[in-house]
Amino acid sequence: MLASRKNGTLYTGVTNDLARRIHEHETGQGSKFAARYGVVRLVWYEEHPTAPQAIAREKAIKSWPRKWKIDLIQQENADWFDLKRFLNS
Repeated sequence: MLASRKNGTLYTGVTNDLARRIHEHETGQGSKFAARYGVVRLVWYEEHPTAPQAIAREKAIKSWPRKWKIDLIQQENADWFDLKRFLNS
């Protein structure tokens, strides 16, 4: 999940290469929505063994109320740090 800032605009997506996808968002090649709202801070992510599982989880999260998404972020990243630095660690 990407955010524009703490408690800001949220974006939920799925990819098979998170580092590449983040770079696309940062350079304006990601979604038009993300570019419009400056949604480039990686605040939460999870990995899945198969693409169908990842897509199902993305669809489920997208259908959640905003509060549930914020609660999910807060559980693991209460300060909404940008997690990009941990991607290649």
